[in-house]
Amino acid sequence: MITGAVKNQVDQIWDAFWAGGIASPISVIEQMTYLLFIKGLDEAQSRKEKQAQLLGGEIENPIFPKGDFNNPVTKEKVPFEQLRWSRFKNLEPRAMHKIVSQDVFPFIKNLGDKESAFVHHMRDAIFLIPPEKAGLLARVVDMLDEIPMQDRDTKGDLYEYMLGKLSTAGDSGQFRTPRHIIKLMVDMVQPQTTDIICDPACGTAGFLVAAVEYFNTEDKLKLFNNEAFKQHYHKDMFNGFDFDSTMLRIAAMNMMLHGVTEPQIVNRDSLAEDHATEEDKYSLILANPPFAGSLDYESTAKDLLQVVKTKKTELLFLALFLRLLKPGGRAAVIVPDGVLFGSSNAHRELRRMLVEDHKLDGIVSMPSGVFKPYAGVSTAIVFFHRTDSGGTDNVWFYDMKADGLSLDDKRTELLSFDKLGSRPKNPLSEDEHLKNNLPDILKRWQNIDTEVDRTRTDQSFFVPKDEIAENDYDLSINRYKEVVYDAIEYDDPKVILKRIIDIEKAINEGSRELEGML
Repeated sequence: MITGAVKNQVDQIWDAFWAGGIASPISVIEQMTYLLFIKGLDEAQSRKEKQAQLLGGEIENPIFPKGDFNNPVTKEKVPFEQLRWSRFKNLEPRAMHKIVSQDVFPFIKNLGDKESAFVHHMRDAIFLIPPEKAGLLARVVDMLDEIPMQDRDTKGDLYEYMLGKLSTAGDSGQFRTPRHIIKLMVDMVQPQTTDIICDPACGTAGFLVAAVEYFNTEDKLKLFNNEAFKQHYHKDMFNGFDFDSTMLRIAAMNMMLHGVTEPQIVNRDSLAEDHATEEDKYSLILANPPFAGSLDYESTAKDLLQVVKTKKTELLFLALFLRLLKPGGRAAVIVPDGVLFGSSNAHRELRRMLVEDHKLDGIVSMPSGVFKPYAGVSTAIVFFHRTDSGGTDNVWFYDMKADGLSLDDKRTELLSFDKLGSRPKNPLSEDEHLKNNLPDILKRWQNIDTEVDRTRTDQSFFVPKDEIAENDYDLSINRYKEVVYDAIEYDDPKVILKRIIDIEKAINEGSRELEGML
């Protein structure tokens, strides 16, 4: 998690863009992303150079090779070395602007395979800082250069903080998923080396990046010695769909900044387009699809309506997940509470399908403040396997009360950094657990066989499939949990009445004294 000082630096950069005439939050994020990406390329090249120096060999797949870049726009040759952040950052503003806008920007738009998703999404990218604002570029480059981003987490957190400033988040039911909730979901599903992961409403690729980071922990780095895994990791493992071209560009750059060279980030309207080429393809789905709104039957993919006839987008996305998953595949997805207890035929049928036709593993009910300041909507994480043959015996429920942050619009950290998230350095005390339930959720999920003796008054418990069926497949935790009320002893009414009379007497005496003073 980035510090307050780094947040202040990002805020200053944001203010500089605003003062420079670039006020749209999404435009600011795009321009900052381009610059962060350019800086990241230089850092990656430096790491490759150090590695080659240590091993005494040539640089493997250099980003800035020896020789010249043939600029497709100006038709001129420019030494690759001049395109590096570490070189142009010291130039005077007008010279810096000239090389960034005329040479570096065309260079990043043509990185990698000409047919790659990255090149495709970057085709429409525009560098918005005009020549007369060269000073703004120089200031932003200076400020970005001062932010320490040596480790991957800081870079990712910095990016998340920037995305968190999107004031337009929440429109059309699009809520940015908090990073610690995404990490919890990834930790719970534990992606495997052979998984093909998909987020059909990927936005900025937050879920895919969390899965990337899952494989980039120290204990898993040896996996990258396996060439077959490396190929799978870079080309096939990570798949994201969205139909917003800006989000696709940000997602593609986000993935490349996190080291995935050829992520499958595709322009696709997940609910409108036919899924013949995508069905039964993915082994793991991680998603927080947009909740709000309804679609016309005419603009909805026919194969989804065959699963369930509804106009509700949140239900159509559930139907989509079942289409995309291969048999045996699993999903961890966020849904609004209404999906869990809605009374329409479509609501009930989808819940019945999850329970009877597939294997519903668990429901983690989240407090309504998790998505603040964007929305106060109540949500839950649903975990299930597509089996096509049932398999649900008992469903695990967890009543999350706290996620480590205040549940108001400020979302202030309630604990120190090392005690936040699902994997704190040390076990939390009982008091700390009351402020952060995430480590307990992960621990209980990973030892789920020990949950059988928990009672309905506990924070987590099992509910048998038959009981869920008897309750019309209602999956809201409130249907099954038991609340124990603590007895409170009050004073005798006569004592309370005497107390009131004494207070009134004191008020009257005070009033008379005040009247005598006037």
